[in-house]
Amino acid sequence: MQIEIISVGKIKEKYLKQGIAEYLKRMQTYANLSIIEVADEPTADNMSETEIALVLEKEAEKILSRIDAQRKVIVLAIEGKLISSEDLAKQLDDYATYGSSKVTFVIGGSLGLADSVKKRADWLISFGRITLPHQLIRMVLTEQIYRAFRINAGHAYHK
Repeated sequence: MQIEIISVGKIKEKYLKQGIAEYLKRMQTYANLSIIEVADEPTADNMSETEIALVLEKEAEKILSRIDAQRKVIVLAIEGKLISSEDLAKQLDDYATYGSSKVTFVIGGSLGLADSVKKRADWLISFGRITLPHQLIRMVLTEQIYRAFRINAGHAYHK
């Protein structure tokens, strides 16, 4: 499978970079996993709804321009379906089994995602109703993708 994560913004924290690198290395056995960073737009405190919408649309343009039409798209959003590791594993397995071996995950920036990105999603998911920094969720997602492949391979890592 070819899996990519499109994420808004850069990661500056060394510990997050190291964690992500570890899971990318582990994934080499199972699938090609890559990360595409798109630049975040400048934000300020006390932005109006109009200003927020403009920022989200600019980021959406960057995200959507990186997604090929034939790819399955899984968007992480707080209002998405709450899933388990097993749910993610099954979905990835189903995609691979039924000819959709190219999957893109999308993580928004600090303001979230524009509706246009969410509408492009084949599956809108959530890892919980709490808000996590987008930098941290990138590491959590890489670990969960790795975990999904371990589950599908019948390994006990997920327990």
